[in-house]
Amino acid sequence: MSDQSTPWGRVDDDGTVYVREGDAERAVGQYPDATPEEALAYFTRKFVELEGQVTLLEQRILKGAPAGDVAKALKHLGESVAEPNAVGDLASLRARVEKLGGTVGELTEKQSEEAREAVQQGLVEREAIVAAAEKLAAQDPARVQWKQASAELDGLFQQWQRHQQDGPRLPKGESNELWKRFRAARSTIETHRKAFFAELDSAHKDARTRKQSLVEKAESLASRGAAGIPDYRNLLDDWKRAGRAGKKADDALWARFKAAGDVLYQAKAEIDAVEDEEFRGNLDLKLELLTEAEKILEVDDRVKAKELLLGVQRRWDVIGKVPRDSIRTVEDRLRKVETHVRKLDEDHWNRSDPEKQARSEGFAALLGAAIDKLESDIADAKKRGDAKKQASLEEELASRRALLGAVKN
Repeated sequence: MSDQSTPWGRVDDDGTVYVREGDAERAVGQYPDATPEEALAYFTRKFVELEGQVTLLEQRILKGAPAGDVAKALKHLGESVAEPNAVGDLASLRARVEKLGGTVGELTEKQSEEAREAVQQGLVEREAIVAAAEKLAAQDPARVQWKQASAELDGLFQQWQRHQQDGPRLPKGESNELWKRFRAARSTIETHRKAFFAELDSAHKDARTRKQSLVEKAESLASRGAAGIPDYRNLLDDWKRAGRAGKKADDALWARFKAAGDVLYQAKAEIDAVEDEEFRGNLDLKLELLTEAEKILEVDDRVKAKELLLGVQRRWDVIGKVPRDSIRTVEDRLRKVETHVRKLDEDHWNRSDPEKQARSEGFAALLGAAIDKLESDIADAKKRGDAKKQASLEEELASRRALLGAVKN
């Protein structure tokens, strides 16, 4: 077998493979039943495998792998490159491994600082969850929207669980203290909620009892027909004061209560329908009378207007009722005529009131004197050629004359 060699190793005639390290060389083993080339290649691959492990660790450090895991891997790798049975640039490989030792120290320090910051941030976040729960617990139970509050509390508890699972590991003492506060707040909320709903259930029970009684009274009015409506309205007032019995119970009881009222109002509707038919002829008569009455709107003589209206009113009462859906229409038309006659009467008494006349005459005299003075002032301004003053005085004069005309009328 001939000697086979490379810059990093060789194979002698008996098949022993050596690796060169500086000026010395070290036997790394034999590869039986193989050519020198195959033997050297085998131990060269061993080196490549070691080099791959070093490269992989370098990449893990760059990606921020946990310092503890890196330290363990580095220790194992340091042992592996000490005197490996491999052929290659072992000095360079050991230098890379040694360099990684310093990098691990930096990584450990960095990750320790990050871990401390994460713990502090975790404490802040956990404190915020506790504070939110304590704020819920401090609310007045009578004013709390319990459905919303329960949902908020469930959400806070889910945040707590996620924080425990995904967040940093917190110091046991501080973590336990925060949990005690959260648990106490949750217990307070649950106690208040149970008390609130127990009281609400009691109130609902009382309301159900009262409303059940009102339903039975309403249903007993059915035999009275329309005559039972006043009593039914009183029962309706009692219903409004009875309080809430819970949605399901309220809906069921109200359906019965309303059905009892519908029976009464249906009976009344049937009576009204009969009466409306009977009063249909009265409507025609009143419409004719209104046509006559509305002519009074053109009468200015208050005495004559009053006499005409009195005659209309007497005949109006004699005619009697009209269908219910027409009452407002005909009544409004008659009120318009009555308003016209009343205004004629009021205007007459306003004009003939001695005290009011005296006040009006006194005011008219004052206005007359003011007008005389304005006319004199305008003449003076005109003589002086003061056009601006003259225009102002003439504007005031026109206003006073208009006011005097209104007083005299």
